Amino acid sequence: MNVRARTGNKAYAQAAKKLRDLGVPLRSTFPLHDPSRLPETVAAAVDAGHDLIVLGGGDGSVSSVVDVLAHREVPLGLLPLGTANDFARTLHVPTDLDEACRTIAHGRLVDIDLGLCGNNYYVNRASVGIGAGVAEAMSPTLKKWIGPLAYPVATARAFLRHRPFSARLTFPDGDHKPVEYRGLLQLSVANGRYFGGGQLAAHDSGIDDATLDISVMRQGTLRDLISVVRDLKRGALDSEHVETFRTVRVDVATEPNLPINVDGELVDGTPQRFSVARNALHVVVPQTWEDARSPDA
Repeated sequence: MNVRARTGNKAYAQAAKKLRDLGVPLRSTFPLHDPSRLPETVAAAVDAGHDLIVLGGGDGSVSSVVDVLAHREVPLGLLPLGTANDFARTLHVPTDLDEACRTIAHGRLVDIDLGLCGNNYYVNRASVGIGAGVAEAMSPTLKKWIGPLAYPVATARAFLRHRPFSARLTFPDGDHKPVEYRGLLQLSVANGRYFGGGQLAAHDSGIDDATLDISVMRQGTLRDLISVVRDLKRGALDSEHVETFRTVRVDVATEPNLPINVDGELVDGTPQRFSVARNALHVVVPQTWEDARSPDA
C-alpha cells in the first residue's frame, strides 16, 4: 500500500484486518512511504511466488506497477485510495474501503487491455498539452488538502500557462487518413473508460474493447474548457472544440516536441507511437462488472 496516498496511512491497518477477516491469506504486507518503491516491491512479491497482488493507492500507483504485471499470470486487486480513482471507476470497484476488500475476497478475475505509450504501459490515458500541464501543477500537498478539487485547481493553473501546439496523427493500420492540427489545447489517447476525475473517453468506451479513444481538443477560452470538461463527464463529445477517433495504433508528432502525461505522471515525450496491449492485465472486479457500462447502468 502507498501510505502516502491521500487516505493511505489510516487505511493500511483497516484494510489488512478486513481482508484477513474475509479469509484473504495475506502472507506479506508492505506499507510504503516512498511511492517510487512500489514497482520493485511488486516485482519482488511476484518473483517470490505470491499469486495475488493487492494494491492500495490511486491511479498513479496502479500505473507505476502495471509494467511489472503486464502479461504475467499474477492478478491485481485494487483498494482505491487516490484522488480521482478513475481506474477503480472503470472497473466499478467501490471506493469504500470495506466494500473494496469484499470485492477482492468475493469478486471474479477478468483480463483487460492496457495502453502502450512507446514501451510504457498505462491504464487510463496518455495526453500531451494541458494534461501534462495539470500533472506538473498537481502536487501531493494539493491533493492531500483539497482532494478531488485539486483537479480543477490544477487545470486552471495549467490553462493560464498553456501555449497552443500543432500535431500530426498518422495511423499505421490505415483505418484513418493522416490528419494535422494547429492551435491545440490537448491531445489524449485513452485506454480506460474514465480519466481526469470522471471524464468519459467516449460514451461507449471500454477498457476491454481492443481499441484506443483519441480526442483532439482545440484551444479556446477558459469558459470553453469548462464547458468541454462538463460535456466529457456526460459523455457528450460532439463539440466544435473536440474531434475524436477510435483506433488500435496511432503515431503522434507535435510541434514543438512535448512531454507526455501517462496516468498523471510525465514519463515520455513526442514523437511517440500509442497502441493497445490486448488482455495484458488480470484484475479482480465485482461479480456484476461488465465492460463499457456506466456504474449506474
